[in-house]
Amino acid sequence: MIMRLAKYLSNSGIASRRQAEVLISSGKVKVNGEIVKTLGTSIDSEQDQIFYNNKLVKSDDKVYYLLNKPVGYICSNFDAHNRQNVLTLVPKSPRVYPVGRLDKDSQGLLLLTNDGDLTYELTHPKFAVKKEYLVELDKEILAKDLLKLKSGIRLTEGVAKADQVKKISPYKIQITIHQGWNRQLRRMLQALNYKVVSLTRVKEGDLALGNLALGKYKILNIKDFK
Repeated sequence: MIMRLAKYLSNSGIASRRQAEVLISSGKVKVNGEIVKTLGTSIDSEQDQIFYNNKLVKSDDKVYYLLNKPVGYICSNFDAHNRQNVLTLVPKSPRVYPVGRLDKDSQGLLLLTNDGDLTYELTHPKFAVKKEYLVELDKEILAKDLLKLKSGIRLTEGVAKADQVKKISPYKIQITIHQGWNRQLRRMLQALNYKVVSLTRVKEGDLALGNLALGKYKILNIKDFK
């Protein structure tokens, strides 16, 4: 099958499609023994041999894990500081990678897969996939600030808005966003002079965390995303 090299690497669980492009441009990928740095390169997945860091890349069956990520774990394929990584909480083979971000100080629903196409659909801004969070604050949130979260708060990337926000107790809110900027909710609340005590993602698209125990995962099927 003819496909883009970056897509093949993504489907094989090496990295997300965007990360795969970085690997290609940095000269870490070979096709039939030759280094390839052109991002638009196409390969024949049935005929060509692809190498990453001089190791043959094999296209695995696609797998999908829904993990209840604990606080203290990072979401990354690459870490020079040897910190706790979510990849240690799921099977090592076939290799998977996290879908999107959930920062080290946050917990809750995190998807891991080797399906590059699904990752693209869940993370690209044009698809506007909604994510729901429960956030505990250091003080009671005011009604005027709930309105500000919905009307928009200016961050460096632009105006950050909550799609929905609900006060469920004096110190806790339920908030839904479709933007995926780095530490977005923490920065939005910090701009309103609140400190986040805990942040838990409970939904992403049609998937819900439910009663999955902290640090545990369950296996999903591609049909769960349709």
